[in-house]
Amino acid sequence: MTNFGLTFAPASKTHLMKRLSFLLFSFGFLLISCEGPEGPPGVPGVNILGKVIEVNLDLNQGNGYQQVVTLPLDIEVFESDAILVYRHEGIFDTADIWTPLPTTYFDAGGGTFLYTFNHTYFDVKFFLDGNFNLNTLGSEWTQNQLFRIAIVPAEYGDASLSMQDIEQSGNFEFLGH
Repeated sequence: MTNFGLTFAPASKTHLMKRLSFLLFSFGFLLISCEGPEGPPGVPGVNILGKVIEVNLDLNQGNGYQQVVTLPLDIEVFESDAILVYRHEGIFDTADIWTPLPTTYFDAGGGTFLYTFNHTYFDVKFFLDGNFNLNTLGSEWTQNQLFRIAIVPAEYGDASLSMQDIEQSGNFEFLGH
């Protein structure tokens, strides 16, 4: 039967489609809404968190613009762990602003100075360095500097892998291949 150029299916096919749709919907709903007994508990996971400490330092002429901070003995640090350091820049909308080191600043006279660090697994050495006389820096750059030391647990990877081993492992996606 044609009406305005459109063809409609006979009533029996429409009825069959409605029934089939209803059955599929009901079956899907039944599968989704089924609940069974709770399965056995899983194996407990390992919860390893990094440690963070904050230190307030003076980096001035009296200490050669450097200072060593010994990490607390109650924090276990391994040689493979990553040590990250941040300098407190201020506060924005009640949130602390932390800048990762090393970071470079430019003074009004065209010089540059930077805060940087190095570390072992038992201490962190902070430096203030520049290409001009650091005695001309204001105390806002040298006194009461707040730093955050983040100790991120890590372990050494297998460095004995060749490039062929890596390519054949299937664990990496190489761009251009």
